[in-house]
Amino acid sequence: MRDAAHNVHPMRAISPVSVADNTAQVGQVIDTKGYRSLTFVIATGSLADADATFAVLVQHGDQPNLSDAADVADADLIGPESQAGFTFLDDDETRKIGYVGNRRYVRLTVTPANNASAALLAAIAILGSPQEAPTANPPV
Repeated sequence: MRDAAHNVHPMRAISPVSVADNTAQVGQVIDTKGYRSLTFVIATGSLADADATFAVLVQHGDQPNLSDAADVADADLIGPESQAGFTFLDDDETRKIGYVGNRRYVRLTVTPANNASAALLAAIAILGSPQEAPTANPPV
């Protein structure tokens, strides 16, 4: 069957934003309870600064507010964080990084460097392999 819609639950990780400095864009804490997979998808728009870079960090923990946040080991990621990062040359592109660790709460952060102009970006967390399907539409 070609249906993925009933088996994923998209959530806002980083709302669409224009970043004109080096402020880290800290995503929402994603609760993975009831799902067996998580993929973050990052979308860029125009990245105006001619030497800007954007590093990606994934953290996880057991507390709902991630007060116990720890950087996710490479073994618990599908694709390295460096591959999910991007530069000023990557206008209007997407990146993805998967989480396969066993902590309940996960968060994505995108940190610019050398960025002094508008950089448009957003990120979605896609929870998959639900314990109960179909998933709600619209997602709640």
